[in-house]
Amino acid sequence: MTNCAIRLNLSGLFRARRRRRWHTEHDPQETHPPTARGPRPVPPLPPPPPPCPGPATIALVVGTRPEIIKLAVLSKHLGERGYLVHSGQHFDENLSEAFFAAFGLAPPELRLDGVGGASRAEQFSRVLGQLGRHFSDRRPDTVVVQGDTNTAAAAAQAAHFAGIRVVHVEAGLRSNDRAMPEEINRMLVGVVADLHCAPTDLAADNLRRAGVDSHSVHVTGNTVVEATLDRLPGPDEAERVLTAYGVEPDRYVLATIHRPENADHAGRLDAILTELAKLPLPVVFPAHPRTRAAARRLGLSAALERLAPVAPVGYGAFLALARHARLLVSDSGGIQEECTVLKKPLIVVRDSTERPEAVESGFAHLVQPGPAIAAAALRLLDDGGLAARLAATPSPYGDGLASRRIAELITASRA
Repeated sequence: MTNCAIRLNLSGLFRARRRRRWHTEHDPQETHPPTARGPRPVPPLPPPPPPCPGPATIALVVGTRPEIIKLAVLSKHLGERGYLVHSGQHFDENLSEAFFAAFGLAPPELRLDGVGGASRAEQFSRVLGQLGRHFSDRRPDTVVVQGDTNTAAAAAQAAHFAGIRVVHVEAGLRSNDRAMPEEINRMLVGVVADLHCAPTDLAADNLRRAGVDSHSVHVTGNTVVEATLDRLPGPDEAERVLTAYGVEPDRYVLATIHRPENADHAGRLDAILTELAKLPLPVVFPAHPRTRAAARRLGLSAALERLAPVAPVGYGAFLALARHARLLVSDSGGIQEECTVLKKPLIVVRDSTERPEAVESGFAHLVQPGPAIAAAALRLLDDGGLAARLAATPSPYGDGLASRRIAELITASRA
């Protein structure tokens, strides 16, 4: 298909979607909170509103640890009207199953088969097929997807094919790097979604520039803020976590690496592990199953073992480790958001980022694998005023009320 034909096809999809706009009666000022450009205190989390009455009509589809984390509070706000579907894209107990219990969520009502560990094409095919049958047998009013995973993209398409409205949480992120699989997923969901819950004004602008109807775009903030505040351990529990890992506050680096562009590339993974081993502080390295497998396959097990990797940790323990680390190093998307809530500096080991707000606000620093990692780390570790500056900088991802706003938007639109 030519580029012209692709543009025409996408244009047709947008026109079709516009014909079935999802209007709300909300005051636009209420659904477009101001961005956190200046100091703004984060209020304590409010209690959830009373559960919406009626049968379960809202399917929240998750498949990975970040999706569970970022939809957990929304699930509680929706109450009995919502139910969880788990694709199993993350099939490791430490990466998904434990998180349902940690957030006090009911077990998923539907678990898909054969998705975890499959190729990207197979994951799309299996999610589309199984959700297509489910949406035919039990037709929810709304399907909620989060972020940019294969699960989110396939579930959004399955719902769209079934004529079910789609809500996209964390809509509008763009790296402008089409080599990133998540970028394609974000664009796919953006075409079929009916309600776009953008975390920031920049994300909302990305959607409008792509031709998305402004009536369907709402700036809600990012649900990661309340998830982080909700699960951040208190001082006693944090002390137990640090003791278990043999580290002291502000005297270690917390690092995670798992993205395919890093973990599946021998040169990049070797450079990252080598640079981390050079740092002047101990490194706590929870090793993602992908990274362990890649290190074995690529002959880099010795380089990995120099860091004394540990197993993946639960969300609360991870937040405790991140909150008390001197420095964070990661290629994760979610940590780019969490560091702004925890007020910690982060080195992002990637070629590009879809979260420029974290960089612009001074929390995140984008570097590529190689000597730049150690150089950036030493510069940040030597910056005596950095901690105070970050502590005074508000998170660009909102005030901790995103899940409440999204639940209200969904409920109002169905009234």
